Amino acid sequence: MVLRRTVAGFFGKILKVHLIAMIRFLAKLPGLRGCRPVASAAAILGLSLGQIVLQAEPPQPASVYSRRAGAPASGGAEVVQAAATGEGGAGRGTAEDAAAQAARAERMVASGLATLKQADSFTARVRQKVRVGDRVLVGAGRYVQSGIGEDQRFRFESALKCDTESFELIEVCDGLFSWTYRHYGTEPPQLERLDVRRVREKLVQLRAPDPASASPYLGGVQRSLWMIRQWYGFVSATPSEIGGAPVWVVEGRWRPECLALVLPQLAEAARRPGGITPAELPDTVPWSVRLAFGKNDLVPRRIEWLAIPGMRPVADAPPEPIAVLELDDVRLGGPVDASAFVYKPATDGLIDLTDTYTAVLGLMRP
Repeated sequence: MVLRRTVAGFFGKILKVHLIAMIRFLAKLPGLRGCRPVASAAAILGLSLGQIVLQAEPPQPASVYSRRAGAPASGGAEVVQAAATGEGGAGRGTAEDAAAQAARAERMVASGLATLKQADSFTARVRQKVRVGDRVLVGAGRYVQSGIGEDQRFRFESALKCDTESFELIEVCDGLFSWTYRHYGTEPPQLERLDVRRVREKLVQLRAPDPASASPYLGGVQRSLWMIRQWYGFVSATPSEIGGAPVWVVEGRWRPECLALVLPQLAEAARRPGGITPAELPDTVPWSVRLAFGKNDLVPRRIEWLAIPGMRPVADAPPEPIAVLELDDVRLGGPVDASAFVYKPATDGLIDLTDTYTAVLGLMRP
C-alpha cells in the first residue's frame, strides 16, 4: 500500500489531489473540465476507473440514480429495493442478533468470492454510473474469465464517457503477464505489466492458502471484490431483487483499523462505540458499500458505494449511492473464446511494476 500526496495535471490544468491510499499503482486520477478531484472510493479501495468519484462545483447532492434518494433516474438502473440502510434493518435489537447477522453476511461474501474464483468460466456485461456533482458519468464494458488456479485468465474492459471526453481501462491476464492499459481523456495512454509467475512466487513466500489463484492480486472483477472485503466488514444480509431476480444485498461498513489507516485524523472516532457517522467522512469517501449476490448462485450482480454527497460540513442524512457497478447477462460455465486473453500491445512506454508490486504485496484477509 502506498500513501502519498501529489499534484497531477488534468487536461492541461494543474489540480490539487488530496490524500490518496492506493493498493494498485494508479499514477493519476481521471479528471473533468471544471471538476475538482478528491480522494475517492477507487483510490481508497484500489478499484478500477468505473468507481472513481469526482466532486464538481457547485456541489448539488444527488444519488447516482436521481436527485431524490431512492428514486430511479430516467433510463437509469433500478434501485435495489428493501436494501438495509440504517443500522441494518429490523430483527437485530440485541448484540447477539447483530453478531449473528454479521457472521451470516461475512459467510455470504466469502462464498460469493469463492464461487467466482472457482468458476470454470464467467462472463458478464458491465454497466457503470458515477455521480459528478449534478451530472452522471455512464460507462459500459465486459468481463471474461476462464480457467481455475494457474490456468485462470481474465479480461476486463471499461469505458466511461462525459460530454466529448472518455476514460478507458483494459486489464488482461494472459497467464504470463497481467497487463493494465489506461487512457484518460487527453492524457497520454499508460501501459503497465506484472509478471504473474513472480507474483505467485511472492504468494508462496507469504504462505497464501492458494498461491496458484493469483487473480485477486492482479486485477479484474475479483480484485475489486477482494479489496472491498479487505477494507469493509459486513453487517447485514437482506433478501431483495434486481429486475425481478432474487438477490441477497449484503451491506458493509468500514473496518475501524482500515479507516484509521486511510484517515488517521478520524482514527479515534472510528474506534468509538457505534463507529464513524456518514457526515464525518470527507466528500466522496464512501461510508458503506452494498454487494448484491444472486440468491440461487451467489454470483455478484451489483456493487454500490454510499455516502452523503456535498461539501463539508454536511448535516446527517441517509447515505445515497454515489457510484454503481453492475454485472448483467451473467453466465457461469460454458465456452469462452480464448482469443479474449490474447494481448500484444506495443511496448513503447511500457512500465514493468513487478519489482515494486511484489516488494509491498501482502495477503488479503482470510
